Parts: sequence; structure tokens; C-alpha cells
Amino acid sequence: MKTSIVKLLSLAVMTAGFFCISEAQAAAPGGAGGAAPGIGAPAGGRAGGRGGFGGAGGGAAGRGGGNGFGGGGGGRGARGGGAPPGPPAPVPAAVAMVKPTPAEVTQMNAELKRLVETDNSPAKALFQKYDSLVSPALAIPMPRDNPCIRPTQTQQRVGPVHESFVELAKKGNIDLLLEGDSITDWWINQGAVGSRTPTAAYTKYFGNIKTADFAIAGDTTQGVLWGLQNGEGTGFQPKAIMLMIGTNNLNAQTQPAEIAEGIGAIVQENRKDFPNAHILLLAVFPRGLPADANRPKIAEINRIISKLDGYEGHVKYMDIGDKFLDPQTKAFLPDSFRGDNLHPQEKGYDIWGAAVMPTLESWLK
Repeated sequence: MKTSIVKLLSLAVMTAGFFCISEAQAAAPGGAGGAAPGIGAPAGGRAGGRGGFGGAGGGAAGRGGGNGFGGGGGGRGARGGGAPPGPPAPVPAAVAMVKPTPAEVTQMNAELKRLVETDNSPAKALFQKYDSLVSPALAIPMPRDNPCIRPTQTQQRVGPVHESFVELAKKGNIDLLLEGDSITDWWINQGAVGSRTPTAAYTKYFGNIKTADFAIAGDTTQGVLWGLQNGEGTGFQPKAIMLMIGTNNLNAQTQPAEIAEGIGAIVQENRKDFPNAHILLLAVFPRGLPADANRPKIAEINRIISKLDGYEGHVKYMDIGDKFLDPQTKAFLPDSFRGDNLHPQEKGYDIWGAAVMPTLESWLK
């Protein structure tokens, strides 16, 4: 009996620790926080007016830049956005977290209480003496809400840039859709205010393809979901989608499994909006130095989302992260990523393009 109670107490404490939501996260306007320090959109606004396919766009749209992402100040993640988060989006079963129902939580708590009350071990007196400590530990909470699957108008998707995406979607004539955050955004937006100059790699690989890049620097899974549900996912039917998102969801409160659910929710939304499109689901790229605490978290996210490979016959999972790393040191190859060890530069984008184009080309024929 004593052994059973100790095990149940340990389970209760661990469960409470996993599902407990912090005060700061619960209070964040527009949803949970998104970015880990050092994730940056350029300060001073972003160029707008997504222009012709395979080329540069128009003038500046006054897009809010990176203050608050990378040390400048301001909010993080979904803060400062528009409407409150929407209801949780559906998630493919392969990446769905196992969560107890309210009835199961009630049943577990009742059983824990019964075991303590009927305990006849030498520890019974201690349980009674320290009831103020024991009782809270036995109160298994309901699983917390997962902010990563709640469509949220993040600050990145407020204003002219989102509106320009919607207008492009209405016009149609898009064969390849790119979705993500700054890592994907900067194929054609290199951070300079008013700049819409594509990388040489973008011109090389996508210049002759009807491509729309709906990625936004600093955005999260919940922001991409919101965009798709609010005009960015209607009016056209691409042949292929390349999705890579999730690094901006990394923070102390968010679990890798929650981020994986958010990525899965986007895959599910794409399947609904674009039923004939093939989806190239990229593993979240490595970030930081080899010992960076985020690397194992990213590995766990990727382990989970890899289960979506082959989903409904339209999803291909691909992990190209090692192509950017030295095989021995696991540091980024020279000149492949910026000094932040997060964003590719020209060499990195060329490695990326070479890795994905055979698959994309087979779908775009």
C-alpha cells in the first residue's frame, strides 16, 4: 500500500508540473507568448506588397518589426494582436497529446484520496500531520489549454501584410505556397526596411514557379492557423505547400508536444483548405550552438511530427537540418547561417533549395 501511494503521489506531482499554466502565460493578451529570446524580425518595419511571382514586391507596408523579438522590447508571440484566440483547431491523431477526460481526472483524484484515507502503513501519521502538503499534491489538475493550437491573430498578422496575403489569395494563380516564420519569410525579405529583394537562391529555385510566400518573421503556429482561417487559405488551390514553423513557440512554458500539436493543426488546416495539394512538412531547423538547450526540444518536436509522414497520402516529412551542420561538431557550416545561429543566409538557402526541389518539382509537374 505504501509503495502504491508513493508512486501515485509522484505521478500527481509530475502531472501537476506538466499541466500547470503560468500566471504570465494565462494573462497574455491574444494568447500565449511565442518567441524565445533572439528570434528576430528586423526593427523598423517590414516591406509589404508581395509582388509578382519570382521577383521583388512593392513598397513598404509599415509592418511592425522585431522590437520584442531579439531583445528590443515590446511583447512576444501573440501579444498585441487582434481578436482573442479562437477555439482549439483539430489535430491529426498521430501527433495528438494523450490527455485525460474530466471524468478520468475525477476518478483518479477520488482514488488517490481513498488510498491515503485507508492507508495503514507507518506513513499514515505523516500523511495526516502534513495534510496541507499532501492534499494539493493529490489534486491532479485538468490538462492545460494548448495555446499552440488556438488560431490567434498575432501582432505579425495585423494590418497591411496580412491584407496583402488575402488579396494575393483572392487572385489565385499560385502553384507553390510557402508557410512559416522569418526563416521562410527571408527567402525574399532580407531584413532591410523597404527591401523586397529575393535571395539568389529564391530566384534560382522558385523564380520560374508561381510562388506565394505567406511566412511572417516572428510568427507562431497559432498565427499561421489564424491567417489560413481568415482569408489566406481561400481563393486558390496550390499544387504544393512547404511548411516549416515552430521555433518561435519555444519558451519555458511550452512543451515540445504542444508545439508538435500546433504544427499538426496547420497540416490539418491545409488538408481542409487545399485538399489536392501535396504538403512538404519540414522538420524544425536546429538553432543555437551545439549545446543550446533548444536543440533537444527541437529534436523532440521533430520526432513527433515525423509521424505525419504519409498522412492522408498528401504529406511528406523531411528533415534537412543536418545538411546545415558540421558532421563532427554539429555547429553550423561556415557562412550557412547568420551569426544568430538561427536564420539562414545565402549559402544556407542554397542548401535548403537543393534539398527540397526534387520533391517539389515532382509535385509541380
